Amino acid sequence: MAVKMRLQRHGSKKRPFYFIVIADARSPRDGKFIQKLGSYNPLTVPATIQIDRQKALDWLQKGAQPTDTVRRILSFKGVLFLKHLLRGVSLGLFDEAAAMEKFTKWSSEHEAHVAKRQGAHKKSRQDSRNVPVARKVEPVAEKVEEAPVAAPVEEAPTASEEAKTEE
Repeated sequence: MAVKMRLQRHGSKKRPFYFIVIADARSPRDGKFIQKLGSYNPLTVPATIQIDRQKALDWLQKGAQPTDTVRRILSFKGVLFLKHLLRGVSLGLFDEAAAMEKFTKWSSEHEAHVAKRQGAHKKSRQDSRNVPVARKVEPVAEKVEEAPVAAPVEEAPTASEEAKTEE
């Protein structure tokens, strides 16, 4: 049985909210699942991701295949990096303490980077709200422009008028 780590859509129309679940590959997107790992809300800035790292790591080591979006989420949260480090431990490249030290160093740097991006977003949003609108209001002009008066156009005399003038 092929097991997938994928998103299960919830929320109303045009307001998505996702659960990150373990499901059989043959089951429908919003159907039956084996286990719920966390949630993902793409509407917040930055997107809100809550995931149980240990459960996700266990399922990855058992052979569950993440979809593309879930793979990016797991990478962002450090689950794939932790799996990579534990693979190095199993191959004997370094011990588990060194792997956990590397992961905690990466995690602290990553959290600082995310906080910096979130702060920059809040600052830019605040700046866009506080920008004074420079509108130049011109007073309504009271004088009315006068249209030039056209000289009366002399019309050519008609045939009946010419006949009267000849008499």
